[in-house]
Formats: sequence, structure tokens, C-alpha cells
Amino acid sequence: MTGHTLMKTKKELNKLCPCGSGNPYQRCCQPYIEQISAAPTAEALMRSRYTAFVLLDEDYLRYSWHPDFCPKNIRLDEDTQWLGLKIVNTVAGNADDETGEVEFVARSKLNGKASRIHENSRFSRYENRWVYLDGKFS
Repeated sequence: MTGHTLMKTKKELNKLCPCGSGNPYQRCCQPYIEQISAAPTAEALMRSRYTAFVLLDEDYLRYSWHPDFCPKNIRLDEDTQWLGLKIVNTVAGNADDETGEVEFVARSKLNGKASRIHENSRFSRYENRWVYLDGKFS
């Protein structure tokens, strides 16, 4: 974790989690990002991955990505301002499932220009934990 990321992480400790769950970061995505515990559902993993983008945590993004699908370069831009995550739909991805899908919309702003990512993401179990496989943009 870089110094910049660590600084952002400390600031987040007493705030609501960036993932939009309404829970404090410490009781939401932090245990997954710090690999203290595994995300129990595909949706929880999706939320923690969004939070990792907010915190510029490339290590966690790689850890949470299936190694067969993880790109060599992950684009993280510290100038991107993440504005929110909305979970649109989930299919399976519960504690007893082997696969799951999460449809989400993530909003951001870069250099004054707003954008949104609307994606249907696929998740699978790998080494007894949820991992991201890939996604299709809507």
C-alpha cells in the first residue's frame, strides 16, 4: 500500500464506507481490503472493489481479481473523484453459491467531466473466496 493510499485509508476509518452501504468503513469493506476476512458474497466483494478504486489500492484489486483474468496494468488515477456506487441487481453470489453476478453503476468525475460505469460483473469462487472474473458494460 502506498503512503498516499494509507493516508486516505486513515481518513476513511471514522467515515461511512465509500461503497454506499451506509455502514462505517471499519465494519464494512476494511476487513476485506486488509484481507482480515473474505467477502461473504459477490456483492460484498463488488462493494469492496469499488472502495479499493476509491482508495487507489491496487494490491487488493489484484487479490480480488481471478488470476486468469487480471490485467497486467490496472488504471488508477488519483485525480478521479468517485461519486457513488449503486447496486442495480444481483444474481446468486451468496455464501453457498459458486458463481454470482452483480449489476452496478459507479459514478465518477475527472477533470470536471462526469462519467458513469454501468457494468454487469461476473464473480466466482477461487481458493475459498469470491473473486471478480470480468464484466460487460451496459
